[in-house]
Amino acid sequence: MAAYWIAHVEVTDPDAYAEYASRATGAIEAHGGEFLARATRTIWLEGNERERNVVVRFPSVEDAQACYHSEAYQEALSYARDAANRDLCIIEGS
Repeated sequence: MAAYWIAHVEVTDPDAYAEYASRATGAIEAHGGEFLARATRTIWLEGNERERNVVVRFPSVEDAQACYHSEAYQEALSYARDAANRDLCIIEGS
């Protein structure tokens, strides 16, 4: 069953976050991740609004978790840690 990363992001350092995004893309794709929505128009109906929202589909929850914990993604993530406030979860779906 497919799984999805859903990220809500407030970027605080655009240059460092851009570096994260460019490095993370390869790590995500290497684990079968496919971007479905990336920094597109968002209409907030409830909750805490964030300017950047991303949805990535993976083949399985295990692939999504393996990507997050991979050396390549963790290296990319080091650029985002001080460059954004983020919420990220994995949701299993169809």
